[in-house]
Amino acid sequence: MSVRIRLTRMGRKNRPFYRIGAYDNRTRRDGVPIERLGHYDPLNPKEEEQVVLKLDRIKYWLSVGAQPSETVASMVKKAGVELPAKRGSNRNARQRAKAKKKG
Repeated sequence: MSVRIRLTRMGRKNRPFYRIGAYDNRTRRDGVPIERLGHYDPLNPKEEEQVVLKLDRIKYWLSVGAQPSETVASMVKKAGVELPAKRGSNRNARQRAKAKKKG
């Protein structure tokens, strides 16, 4: 089972509110999360209250291999959590090394 940390849209029309959760990657956008990990209110006038994260649980999910969406990754980085390197990030280096061995 592959897990993604992503946003779920809540709120009414023209008043967005997002919940952050851990989801099975096959779950639809507004489906039921495995666990809720915080929320994001982009229209909150107090910037420090716009993003609320359960950092200990996010660190846990990242440690067991969950992949954050781009938006969630930027929020987590701003909160000061180190993200693990993406899988396959050394792909080009491996291909160059393989080509170098051959010829």
